[in-house]
Amino acid sequence: MLGTPLKKGATKIMLLGSGELGKEVVIEAQRLGVEVVAVDRYADAPAMQVAHRSHVISMLDREALDRIVRLERPDYIVPEIEAIDTPYLLELEEEGFTVIPTARATNLTMNREGIRRLAAEELGLPTAAYRFAASLEEFREAVAAIGLPCVVKPIMSSSGKGQSLVRKRSEVEAAWTYAMEGSRGASDTVIVEEFIDFDYEITLLTVRHKEGTRFCPPIGHVQIKGDYHESWQPMAMTPAALAESRRQARAVTDALGGRGIFGVELFIKGDRVWFSEVSPRPHDTGMVTMVSQNMSEFELHVRAILGLPVPEIVNLAPAASHVILAEKAAEEVAFDGLEKALSVHDTKLRLFGKPDTRPGRRMGVALSLGAGTDEARHRAEEAAHAVRILSAS
Repeated sequence: MLGTPLKKGATKIMLLGSGELGKEVVIEAQRLGVEVVAVDRYADAPAMQVAHRSHVISMLDREALDRIVRLERPDYIVPEIEAIDTPYLLELEEEGFTVIPTARATNLTMNREGIRRLAAEELGLPTAAYRFAASLEEFREAVAAIGLPCVVKPIMSSSGKGQSLVRKRSEVEAAWTYAMEGSRGASDTVIVEEFIDFDYEITLLTVRHKEGTRFCPPIGHVQIKGDYHESWQPMAMTPAALAESRRQARAVTDALGGRGIFGVELFIKGDRVWFSEVSPRPHDTGMVTMVSQNMSEFELHVRAILGLPVPEIVNLAPAASHVILAEKAAEEVAFDGLEKALSVHDTKLRLFGKPDTRPGRRMGVALSLGAGTDEARHRAEEAAHAVRILSAS
């Protein structure tokens, strides 16, 4: 049973983090008459623009977060970013609040050390060899143990921040500095990973709902400097690789528990599969599902949260997404070239409405259909590159 928004019996979701993915979650929740409160560290974030109410706080500030939770008394607390006091969410769950998917899942996945130890050491899933380091000296030792080339990531970061590929000894110290600069929260620890020579990587969107688990068709994607740049669905895979990907995704999401969508990232080489990471929420590469599926990842997330049915997930057509990135910093921006972009056949745009920008910031996405994924990718890239971001200040 769902209540009526803005009434005493309303069903209420509190979104912790209000970026472009959160914005789509809010829209889907509101379509079902759910009251939504959006929270983030800056005003006028994308999800705030479509929510019923919003609050601006640091979600690493336990006192501020507690004040907002007590004020709003949400039925569901839905984390959308990493920069949250996740131990406090554990306390809220013990008190009786519902954290999506669970407070433990959020706490583990916000920290690469927690999720990697769960996957590799407890579940025995294949992963790249890895070491953790909390000082430059430990970092040098970890790189020596793993060998070159190796991948370096802060244990807490998002959107590729702080990630780098170290190919030469001369790059080691710079990689440590870059990781520290890109780390979120108070963490000073990095993970050093073996570089896997994979054929491709996928996101396997995995939905845990009240009646079980469903998988979306696999999504292929390209990252640049650790950040999503384009994605497409479906990704062609061997039956054996797909079956193993689903096995690993089910294992890790079953261990995390709860309800909602998980973005499970995997490396593929032939029939071999390695677990990489998991996000307990909609995934940026999954924005393609806004045109590729009968239910987008955002609708699936909201249905699962509310305990509503999740029927068969169907890929409607080959589809692709391509990011629209800013090149310069500006306090206010305008968009040009929309006519040209939207003239590309079977293409849509989503502009996120971020209040300001900086070089490399994701400001929108182009979504395209095609006779095959190659054609869809070409169309999405053409449309994304047609959009020009101008300073309006």
